[in-house]
Amino acid sequence: MTTMNPIETRPLKPLFLSYLVPSLVGMMLMSINILIDGIFVSHGVGPTALAGVNIAVPIFSILLSISLWIGMGGATLYSISLGEGNTKRAVQIFTLSILMMLVVVLSLVVVLLFNLKGIAYLFGASDLTYPYVQEYLRVILAFGVVYTTENLFSIFIRNDGNPKLAMMGLATTSVVNILLNYVFIFVLDYGVTGVALATALSTILGMAVLSLHSFWKHSKLKLVSNFFNWHDVKKIVTIGLPSFVVEASMAVMIIFYNVSFLHYMGANGVTAYAMVNYIHAVLLMVFYGIGMALQPLASYHHGAGLTSRLTALLKIGITTSVMFGAFTTIAIMLFPTQIISLFGDSTVEIRNIAVPGFVHFAIGYLFLGINMVYAEFFQSIERTRLATGIMLIRSIVLFIPVLWLLPQYLGGQAIWWVFPVVEGLTVLLIFLYAKLGNVVFRRQAR
Repeated sequence: MTTMNPIETRPLKPLFLSYLVPSLVGMMLMSINILIDGIFVSHGVGPTALAGVNIAVPIFSILLSISLWIGMGGATLYSISLGEGNTKRAVQIFTLSILMMLVVVLSLVVVLLFNLKGIAYLFGASDLTYPYVQEYLRVILAFGVVYTTENLFSIFIRNDGNPKLAMMGLATTSVVNILLNYVFIFVLDYGVTGVALATALSTILGMAVLSLHSFWKHSKLKLVSNFFNWHDVKKIVTIGLPSFVVEASMAVMIIFYNVSFLHYMGANGVTAYAMVNYIHAVLLMVFYGIGMALQPLASYHHGAGLTSRLTALLKIGITTSVMFGAFTTIAIMLFPTQIISLFGDSTVEIRNIAVPGFVHFAIGYLFLGINMVYAEFFQSIERTRLATGIMLIRSIVLFIPVLWLLPQYLGGQAIWWVFPVVEGLTVLLIFLYAKLGNVVFRRQAR
């Protein structure tokens, strides 16, 4: 019999905290890269360039969604295998995940580069904004494999018991990105190309930091030759699907929001939404970070069959998300003008749309964390259909009809209420489902 892993006996609150802090810091720094890009573009290039980059973000998000899909699917199986004591299968899963991601991302980058103009216009670009979209994406797509590989490695390193190094890698990327943004935009005057180059080069340095994991004495991550089987490919794709839905649906939601704001409020509405959306992108990743801290622990305990500790971990995750959601909502309601002012001196018309709209929008953070934690938890214990269902309900099933109905009957400003209404209804549906006694932490057959 193998020696019991300390993860099985350590008190749950300090154990969760040891994963939560690096995960939150890492996700916050990662998402701050997006916010910093927006701030530097708005101050150094202008509001039209900001709108152009915001249109390009969904295309960039597609690449991130691929790395999350395969990374979270593979990492979940990796931790479950470790919980079962099957280190050999865990290493095979790691190797297979890397190969799958490289094949998918390279294929996607080629398709996007050869159809860039048509895809950009489909995502909301105009003759005015397309030059900025093109300028940004040509660099981002060229380095797409680097960015997605860094994200996948970070996920696996966290699941291999080294969340602090995962955080350090993302911290390096963030700090270097800020410095390079300043140099490329304000010193060298590279414009939007400089923003993209800063993202790419900082990611390469972040990857170099993550590679130090191979020297960690407890590291189990290594590449093996005998790793491929179709069963594991199917499992990775199936389990990782909710993570893909989170990021891919964000791209869909941005497109629908842009179209709605343009229809009801014109170009000023689109610019106001771009400002709020940059901040939302940061907060979304932080809430996602709570679920990502829970995932390695939940997957391991699921693999080890420790049901009581698994239930307690879920409660800790929900409590954390509620506290953070309340803090976020209150902070935005108290300081909306100051937060929006991060993007420089916008016109009075834009501020009059963005500031009150952001206050209404912020109510959704009371519910967002609960939905993200439940989805991440169910994904971690192989309840993939349930996790995917939660993500689809909040991003497609409820979002599209609510986005269509609210402004039609209550006016354009009601678009800001779509986020809190949809997230609140999703929480209600989850609690009704749990109330009916359908949440069972059963093991899946191998």
